[in-house]
Amino acid sequence: MTRWERQREAWARWAGDYDARTAGVERRFLGPTRPWVCGRAVGDVLEVAVGTGANLPHYPAGVRLTAVDLDEAMLAKARTRASELGLAVDLGVADAMALPFDDASFDTVVCTYALCGVPDVRGALAEFLRVLRPGGKLLLADHVASSSAVVRLLQRGLEAVTAPRMGEYWTRRPLLVLADMGVPAVETHRRHIGVIECVEAQA
Repeated sequence: MTRWERQREAWARWAGDYDARTAGVERRFLGPTRPWVCGRAVGDVLEVAVGTGANLPHYPAGVRLTAVDLDEAMLAKARTRASELGLAVDLGVADAMALPFDDASFDTVVCTYALCGVPDVRGALAEFLRVLRPGGKLLLADHVASSSAVVRLLQRGLEAVTAPRMGEYWTRRPLLVLADMGVPAVETHRRHIGVIECVEAQA
């Protein structure tokens, strides 16, 4: 079994109580970024790695939302949340690195707190850009390499354990990968000693 397959199995096991496990982190660190990211979405929107649907309450009225995740158990939670919110969301299983959509299908692509776990972050970003229409919005949030040298050192130590065991990386910065790909950032926002970074980029 590959590390990626083990990671997918772990997500399936955690789905049942994922929201309870992460409630403290969500409230303090992740939750405040969701309105910043999702509030910028327009038109036909694809959310990649929707998880249990934590972003769903934060999308503007009028967007047409498609959302995918690797794990059906996570998607079941997202379906329940969408139903409770009265939202029409097209939910399905898909891999961030091989999206089942035609080129230039969406006006906005959203991905929060998932690029830290994909095997190939550049490949995933290339897929996001492929399905975006020209001039479309790419909206991201993730935990990244801190702006503090001391914290970065701690992140590297943590990553030495979590990367081989769980596929979880703490020192990636999708913003820099996008810059290397020639994709301009429109606006960025960092919080908590730079550990959390939000990005709006343009296809």
